[in-house]
Amino acid sequence: LAPMITAIVVAGRTGSAFTAQIGVMKITEEIDAMRIMGFDPHQYLVVPRITALIIALPLLVIFADLMGLLAGMFISNIHLNLSYSEFIHRLQSALELKHIVIGLIKAPIFAWLIATVACFRGFQVANTTESIGRYTTLSVVNAIFLVIACDAIFSVVLTELGL
Repeated sequence: LAPMITAIVVAGRTGSAFTAQIGVMKITEEIDAMRIMGFDPHQYLVVPRITALIIALPLLVIFADLMGLLAGMFISNIHLNLSYSEFIHRLQSALELKHIVIGLIKAPIFAWLIATVACFRGFQVANTTESIGRYTTLSVVNAIFLVIACDAIFSVVLTELGL
């Protein structure tokens, strides 16, 4: 659950920022200036963003997993009077390493989807400021849809594989 929720938050926060930044650069003709100077805008604007998100999202998923486990342990102790050692013992019997690994495999794929959609929508921005808002919203909606659809595909495939 942490990979999908984290990806949805990142799609809203970072995906919208990517789209808006590239959109503003398009309106202010910075992208045209890059092309005139002989620079490939995709190499300098898209590739670093995709790479950064592919690195950052798995780290955020690890953090979300840890925070979820610590919060569960804390709440279980307070409301269920379950000792920390008992929580860890039950966690070891309920949680398999493969679930964590699968989440870490999903994270870079989700990151690639989010960054690719965000950059694509940024380059689609027209020469009006209104289009920045339209394409930023479209970017977030598309990215969230793709993350949920990709997670569903993962679930079906992993179920068929018996994982």
